[in-house]
Amino acid sequence: MKQRSRKLAGLCITAAIIATANTTTAVARESKDQVVEQEEHKLHIGAGAAALEAAETAMEEIRAAEEAGEALPEAKEEPELAVAQVDSYLHVRNQPGMEGEIIGKLYNDSVGEIIGEENGWLKITSGSVEGYIKEEYAIRGEEGAAKAEEVGVRQAKVEADALRLREEATTESGIITLLPQEEVVQVEEELEGWVKVDAGAEQGYVSADYVDVYTVHPVAESREEEEERLRREEEARLAEEEAARAQAEAEAEASARQTLEAARESAPARGSESKRGEAKPVPESSGSTQASSGLGQQIANYALQFVGNPYVYGGTSLTNGADCSGFVMSVYKNFGISLPRTSGEQGQCGTDVGGLGNARPGDLVSYSGHIGIYIGNGQIVHASSAKTGIKVSNAGYRPILSVRRIV
Repeated sequence: MKQRSRKLAGLCITAAIIATANTTTAVARESKDQVVEQEEHKLHIGAGAAALEAAETAMEEIRAAEEAGEALPEAKEEPELAVAQVDSYLHVRNQPGMEGEIIGKLYNDSVGEIIGEENGWLKITSGSVEGYIKEEYAIRGEEGAAKAEEVGVRQAKVEADALRLREEATTESGIITLLPQEEVVQVEEELEGWVKVDAGAEQGYVSADYVDVYTVHPVAESREEEEERLRREEEARLAEEEAARAQAEAEAEASARQTLEAARESAPARGSESKRGEAKPVPESSGSTQASSGLGQQIANYALQFVGNPYVYGGTSLTNGADCSGFVMSVYKNFGISLPRTSGEQGQCGTDVGGLGNARPGDLVSYSGHIGIYIGNGQIVHASSAKTGIKVSNAGYRPILSVRRIV
């Protein structure tokens, strides 16, 4: 015991001298604040003397403890680690046994500190979770420690007031920036006296004397943490879907405006109803395929003039408000074509063209309880809802029942 104690005291003295010398010099070298050389020398000597005195005092206390037969305090041992080795995760339970309540999950390659064991169960603490896992699904001992180091991430925490991030591992190298105290950076490589770190925008080297380097392991997730994570993920998913829907609608409306402008330039309305006027009927077109196709485009162009007008349940006015079937009926009426009043009846009119891939402008796109007029480019114009009024949408925005050709 005496030999061990003396060796310990000797190491304390040596470490104190080295630490004091390194600390003073590095502060002058690597800190933002400059220290006058004379003051630095005095500080160095004073700190060294204090360290020696403290070490000698510790040695005397050790000798006294030995003579009194008192046990010396043992050095704190590193905790034994358990690393989950499963396909997905291990349940962490509040007591050893399958009847224990599940309080969290330890995912594959996640790490916990072993604080006890009982009948094939390991009691661990990992993150915010403390509970039991089945020993057979984790590795421990030297193998566990090696695995934990492999799956862990090395980080460094700045301990100096302002630490210089350098281009190379030398004090002669250029300074990239100053890292503030408490800043945590990713460790890329550990060298003798230097650590290469990733500080986000820049990578460089810092003095190892002024960072605390440690390993961050993946840890268990409590039930509450899992619920909160799933809630955030669901909110993010819904927000992403809403953003995609809004973008699709914006693109559809922009395309509709372009189509409308082109229609106005190429085929001015034939006695058409404006947003503030009343519809005037026009003669029916010929029955030829070419004429029917042209008439369908005219119907689509005419319907587009009322985008932005209100939706009114039971309404048939293209200017003051119409519902979906009232809108379709009034548009076709302008061309001398009579259609039934309801969307279900209108969805049975004409000929089924076999799907959206065969649709032409002017065709009716029928949905469950809804109907619109195809305008081309995979889009319809329709009286959508009281909130949005008459608008352009992607035809596939909801399941399509049929596409009907009237002209």
